[in-house]
Amino acid sequence: MQINENRDWEALYQANDTFWDHGVASPGLVDYLAANLALPPGQALVPGCGRGHDARALAKAGWSVTGLDLAPSSVPLAKRLADEEGLAIDYRVGDFLSDEPHQPFDIVFEHTLFCAIPPTRRSDYVQALRSWLKPGGLYLAVNYMITDDNGEPPFSTTTAELDASFGEPFELLRRWTPRSYESREGKELMNEWKMKG
Repeated sequence: MQINENRDWEALYQANDTFWDHGVASPGLVDYLAANLALPPGQALVPGCGRGHDARALAKAGWSVTGLDLAPSSVPLAKRLADEEGLAIDYRVGDFLSDEPHQPFDIVFEHTLFCAIPPTRRSDYVQALRSWLKPGGLYLAVNYMITDDNGEPPFSTTTAELDASFGEPFELLRRWTPRSYESREGKELMNEWKMKG
């Protein structure tokens, strides 16, 4: 199997071929925010933010949000949607895996980013996450739990791989099957991790 490790996300945005975009925030994130109203809002990062649906959900819940994406064309789209709702979100073009963080964050939320990057860079992902998060910060992830790879993102993962990747620097607080988009019902796993001090 040939793995395409360099999908051109910018070209897909320019072609308006964002087939992964469901037009609304992750249902799992929406439910998490509604169930955790006592969680004090702070600085939130959404890597791979795309059009910013998840970033807007966090902003509406009171978080100060930065959205980061590799594709330059995604940022003006995300800004326009935030402006339409009167939300102040700091959208930036950048690479979560290799950029130097401009500040530390209290929470990093990702929705299917781990499965979109080349599997050979997953250790880079863990190291990057440790750089972007404050000690004791939360890493909230919706992982797409598929088992078959066709050489294109999304790439498969397992709970065993997640535990092996994140279990040393992070403490798993909770894991559950979230409410998902209709096409992904039962295929996603939501994980709440806390970075060890």
